[in-house]
Amino acid sequence: MPLTIAPLYVALATIILLILTVRVIRLRRRLAIGLGTGGDAELESAIRGHGNFTEYAPIGLIVLASAELSGAAGAWVHAIGILLIGGRLLHAWGLSQSRGKSFGRSAGVALTVAALLVGIGVNLAQFLGR
Repeated sequence: MPLTIAPLYVALATIILLILTVRVIRLRRRLAIGLGTGGDAELESAIRGHGNFTEYAPIGLIVLASAELSGAAGAWVHAIGILLIGGRLLHAWGLSQSRGKSFGRSAGVALTVAALLVGIGVNLAQFLGR
């Protein structure tokens, strides 16, 4: 069974990753900091935004692709993808706005966790339904 929905979310996640990557590169060049943060708060936030994305997006995409490959209804696969991409976008935006608590970070984490929980449920239902 070929993947037909997952490629959309893989592409969107890759776009977000590239934007976060370019942000770190630009800051490193502007600040002339090749490794670490050099104590710069803005660079630290950019690095953590990039790092946080790379910590959560891959497993989210694996969960999404697994659901699709197991034959889950397209609506469930889209639900996982929308929650995941929305969550990662909000989190990255929130972290770029504030190093402390923010709506974007909180909502982003909540949506990302929701995507993973829905994905767990869908994958387990697919497994148990066979």
